[in-house]
Amino acid sequence: MTETTQTQTTPAGGARPRSPEFQLAKDALRGLRQDLFHDAFAYRPLARMRVDGTVTRMLPDRPKERAVWIPHAVVVAAGLLALLISLAGNGGSDLPQLLTGLLSLATILLTLVRPVGAFWVSMAATPVTALFGDSWSDWPWLPGSFATHLVVLTVVALRTGPRTAAWMWAVTAAYGVLAEFFFSGGHYYTNTLPFLFVSALVLLLVTVWHVRHEAARKVTAQQSVTAHERSRRTLLEERTTIARELHDVVAHHMSVVAIQAEAAPYRVENPPPELEYAFAVIRENAVVALSELRRVLGVVRAEDYEAPDAPQPRLADLDRLLENVRDAGLRVDKAVTGAVRELPQGVELSAYRIVQEALSNSLRHAPGAEARVEIGYVLGGLGLRIVNGPATGLAKPSVGAGHGITGMRERVTMLDGEMTSGTTDEGGFEVAVFLPVPAATAPAEERP
Repeated sequence: MTETTQTQTTPAGGARPRSPEFQLAKDALRGLRQDLFHDAFAYRPLARMRVDGTVTRMLPDRPKERAVWIPHAVVVAAGLLALLISLAGNGGSDLPQLLTGLLSLATILLTLVRPVGAFWVSMAATPVTALFGDSWSDWPWLPGSFATHLVVLTVVALRTGPRTAAWMWAVTAAYGVLAEFFFSGGHYYTNTLPFLFVSALVLLLVTVWHVRHEAARKVTAQQSVTAHERSRRTLLEERTTIARELHDVVAHHMSVVAIQAEAAPYRVENPPPELEYAFAVIRENAVVALSELRRVLGVVRAEDYEAPDAPQPRLADLDRLLENVRDAGLRVDKAVTGAVRELPQGVELSAYRIVQEALSNSLRHAPGAEARVEIGYVLGGLGLRIVNGPATGLAKPSVGAGHGITGMRERVTMLDGEMTSGTTDEGGFEVAVFLPVPAATAPAEERP
């Protein structure tokens, strides 16, 4: 036999646990307070109507400018109609009829700026207006009060939401029942039930409109998300196609270069050491280029690509870069000023790539020239200056498309830096860059 023991958690302080019914009633009262009492008379002006609908979109400019006030005009027209009903149907002399009619108009106009407050004003005005009736008048809503309160319920429900509409109808029903039960003596006609039926029907239509409007909004939002996802998927497919083409073309040829550079010394009997060294450098550069190409293609292929664990090049790796450039025929010197220190990885990588691209441009566009790389560690960041002299004319310069300078500017802009580039007075080319490094993110340790 299995015995099951159930324990009931007692709230802190020894209070008895609340029943679900009590919690439901508590939540309902909280909703009532939030919808009808909290900031009831807050200023909430009615927004102008949008004119991008199916019909209003086709209107000329001047009528379209006036069409934005259609909701306000409808409310004003309903207020004037309630005024006329009050003047014609409310009991009493001419002055009370005029006063109650103006009260109806003011209450309806109040819905344009303080919707929930207008509901309470209408509730308070209903018994005041009923004092001017007689025993043959409708109770508790005179014709003017009937029209006014129905318009107020409709406008406020349109401007708020279904829950507020339900609370307003419940408060109205409570008032009608109490007014009939305790104060209907001497009146031949009561209209609480007809008013509750008509108002419930109107509020139901308003609720359906709200639900349909919210559903249309969600459908539009979902369509926007779907279109965005479709666009992203198309972009990824195009990027994958480009990556595949780059891999098939560039990677193939770079692999051939690496293999031929490795096999070339064996095709010559007793090759000189300089030739072997040159082919070794070619093969090493081809392998490095293949590694970089695969990393870049990985970024292009997938949006969630994770970078490999291999360290990215930094300014400490510039000496190796300069050796490769010298082996390619460019005479280059390096000068470092300031206290050498560790910088953020993004700054180090961008600085390395900028120097790399500038020296590559010197090799292509100024063959035989001399170059100089200057690196300055300053308090606010890092300064770079890469300058080369004019081409010697021993080799023909290659024509570029300007993508190298554009790429350098993009890196500098990404880091909120500054860059200038242009020809020098001697006929060479100069690239000057400043990359800011906030003091809070720059480590104070110096490199060994």
